[in-house]
Amino acid sequence: MREHVRPSQTHAEEVVANAPGENFPVALRLLPARHRRHLTNLYFFARLTDDLGDEARDAGADTGADVTALRLRLLDELAADVDRIYSGETPQSPVMRAMAETVRECGVPAQPLLDLIEANRQDQRVTRYPAYPDLERYCELSANPVGQIVLYIFGVATPERIALSDNICTALQLAEHWQDVAEDLGNGRIYLPGEDLERFGCTEADLAAPAANEAVRQLMIFETNRASRLLDQGAPLVGTLRGAARLAVAGYLAGGRAALAAIRRQRYDVLTGTPRGRKPRLAAELVAAYLRGR
Repeated sequence: MREHVRPSQTHAEEVVANAPGENFPVALRLLPARHRRHLTNLYFFARLTDDLGDEARDAGADTGADVTALRLRLLDELAADVDRIYSGETPQSPVMRAMAETVRECGVPAQPLLDLIEANRQDQRVTRYPAYPDLERYCELSANPVGQIVLYIFGVATPERIALSDNICTALQLAEHWQDVAEDLGNGRIYLPGEDLERFGCTEADLAAPAANEAVRQLMIFETNRASRLLDQGAPLVGTLRGAARLAVAGYLAGGRAALAAIRRQRYDVLTGTPRGRKPRLAAELVAAYLRGR
């Protein structure tokens, strides 16, 4: 008899299988093996959470409501695995069994893990953000926990560093949203704040166009500068760190700066194609951030 495979387990196995062909968020090869292992575990967890919230489907899910219900159920299963970690039980998902090792060895608290899951629950219910503070609160769930866990992995988490990291991570999330405006709209979501769309005279029809008009470009200039300021506010975090932690955080910072540079290079037209940071620019930004400490 064929063993029944739980949906969350199937998705976890797919994440692990597909990972070798993907770009990790930091230059893992440059870091010590003990940090690489924990950062890889974090990557798998974050990727699994996003996949369950964005891509999970079932042959029996015929309507949008069915898909939403499936995704919420799978996210609940993932949250139950988080609870198992902290109650001393064995998680069901292979991704979460690996994450349990990181939690134990690095003292990672439960809340950042649960926040990432809650962000994906919110994606099932919320498709528009009326004002920037609404989007900022979403980033507190969807992005900031990643940076917090990274600090725990390196054993350097303090309230002051977490505050700086939160600025960097919110900026990284904003940069990703600005790169993916067209893709997000295709999935029924708009992360650009409604108040900003109104301020610059942009409509949803403008965002659905094959190319950005002047109003969209002006909006994206505003949003890109906003993300850039946040990155700069968090950048001094690099200067408080040494060694592998400094290199890893400089890598995140460089990734954000390269992404925003790509948007500018495309003249703020994020509708004709997704702006992607170039590797030479990324490498230059990493070296500069590491040496300057910001």
